[in-house]
Amino acid sequence: MSLFSHRSSAGSASLPSFYSSKPLKPSKPISTFPSTRTPLPILVFSLICLFIGLAGTIFAISTIRRRQPLPVFRCGKSEDTFRAFYSSSVSGKLGDDNKEGLVDRPKLLGFVGIQTGFESGDRRSALRGTWFPSYPDGLLRLEQATGLGFRFVTGKSKDVQKMAMLEKEIEKYKDFMLLDVEEEYLKLPYKTLAFFKAAFKLFEADYYVKADDDIYLRPDRLATLLAKERSHSLTYIGCMKKGPVITDSKLKWYEKSGHLIGNEYFLHAYGPIYVLSAEVVASLAAARNNSLRMFNNEDVTIGSWMLAMNVHHEDNRAICDPRCTPTSIAVWDIPRCSGLCNPASKLKELHKIGMCSKSPTLPPDDR
Repeated sequence: MSLFSHRSSAGSASLPSFYSSKPLKPSKPISTFPSTRTPLPILVFSLICLFIGLAGTIFAISTIRRRQPLPVFRCGKSEDTFRAFYSSSVSGKLGDDNKEGLVDRPKLLGFVGIQTGFESGDRRSALRGTWFPSYPDGLLRLEQATGLGFRFVTGKSKDVQKMAMLEKEIEKYKDFMLLDVEEEYLKLPYKTLAFFKAAFKLFEADYYVKADDDIYLRPDRLATLLAKERSHSLTYIGCMKKGPVITDSKLKWYEKSGHLIGNEYFLHAYGPIYVLSAEVVASLAAARNNSLRMFNNEDVTIGSWMLAMNVHHEDNRAICDPRCTPTSIAVWDIPRCSGLCNPASKLKELHKIGMCSKSPTLPPDDR
């Protein structure tokens, strides 16, 4: 017996089945290169994906380059076009020092609504060439410097051409507050109420100022006036007046409801500019539109509401100065005109006078 016969027999029994004593046939060589032919379904799917990707890229580029519609901050149907511009992506150019973005109801010392109309484009142009900034960055910087926000305030019109012209001006300057009321001189009390309601809901100000577009204003001095400490939370600031009630319908200041007033008007402020404190405006904002009496004249209407609210009347002649002085805040041709006579030209004339535009905020004795 062979010396290794037992080990070989035992070992062969334990070998796996793929071991064989027969010689193995050589297998065909396996190619390591994939086939150059791509299946048709995969090719079609790839082309579809490429098409979708290209279409998405083209759409994204066109969307970025397309002019975006201006977003609008609203109170009901009233709109603040400047804050919409401030909040848009373009507004990164505005106020480099202000990185906190837009808040829903910004805190201000005062909000000033310059009441204007469709026929007053020359006045707005004159204002933008004098004390009112003519570009959004300047408007924002004025707000930051004084704590006062400024907007031109106007209603709307059914005249398509008028609205189209106004929209072009808004697109260029972005300094309007649009009210959801019809712009009409005989409806000024309704516009004024709509202004205070919208201003209160859009801005958290200590004071709200109604001003006309035909006065020369010093924003820095107005801010100083509003910053004074007052013991009365219900305050009505203006050039106060009294006078006979006009009952002749042929005269300019005719008052249809004059019989409810009597022979003489109660104390109230001249209309070109006056100021209401926040608590006063809060009460007006909460009032129903048909719950307040409307007289023909806007200044009389406001004065009647102030009587009912038991406000403190603060008479200040610096906001109705007929000429520029070291203390004048608002200049207009009192009593000849309710505002400046020929305002478009007079605003420019006043701005060239150093006492009007370049004199210090406070006179020497008060600094």
